[in-house]
Amino acid sequence: MMYLWFLLAGAFAGICAGLFGVGGGLIIVPVLMAIFKAYGYPSDVITHLAVGTSLATIVVTSISSMQSHNKRGGVRWDVWRNMSIGLVVGSFVGAYIADLLHGKVLAFLIAGMALFMGLKMLLAKKSEVVATTHLPSAPVQTGAGGLIGAASAIFGIGGGSFTVPFLSRFGLTMQQAVGTSAACGLPIAIAGALGFMFFGKDVQGLPAEAIGFVHITAFLCISVMSYLFAKVGAKLAHQLPANILKRMFGGLLLIVGAKMMLGALEINLW
Repeated sequence: MMYLWFLLAGAFAGICAGLFGVGGGLIIVPVLMAIFKAYGYPSDVITHLAVGTSLATIVVTSISSMQSHNKRGGVRWDVWRNMSIGLVVGSFVGAYIADLLHGKVLAFLIAGMALFMGLKMLLAKKSEVVATTHLPSAPVQTGAGGLIGAASAIFGIGGGSFTVPFLSRFGLTMQQAVGTSAACGLPIAIAGALGFMFFGKDVQGLPAEAIGFVHITAFLCISVMSYLFAKVGAKLAHQLPANILKRMFGGLLLIVGAKMMLGALEINLW
């Protein structure tokens, strides 16, 4: 029965990815936490296992997204090369930092991120981005990659929430920013997932089908289903106005974030 929930979670994440244009990390993490909790996994490993597994699934989705954007000329590979070293190092460091955090603290941070992004999307107004005409130097791009990688690994996301604003702020078109961000999600996800595998390899209480903090069965089920159902979400996205989509996803993140926050504080309202 648990495998069925993994498949449903993957389908839901895929629809959200196609519908809202996101990698799904902020959706996959809380859903996996709920599944692991329902099946009696130890509370001190649930959050880390969910984050590590989420990063592993993003490896697959980022490859698909990157290929799609690259066909349309939307990936700035020069920027990707400058940021990639920082992204890899930062993601591995982020996995290490997450390993040091208690599960409830990590859940609290992820909930705060979900609430922040939800409010940002709900309250966003149409405005032109005030951008500079050129990118910062290569070392600055590498440093930014390090910070983005670390934060993304801690939250179990592909980094688009950080990478797109950074790149669009420094002169890239929105299409280039989104496409390059999709490519940046790959080193984040690979390094982050490997980090969670490594730092979780000796942790007690993990299920037999897990390698460190990555649940292999969940990874396979979610990856396949999210890839298939992303196309369904993409079709729906073309039938709804962009501002409606943004507010729908913002509302979803608020609900998810509030539920996680209450859980981290051990307050059970629903």
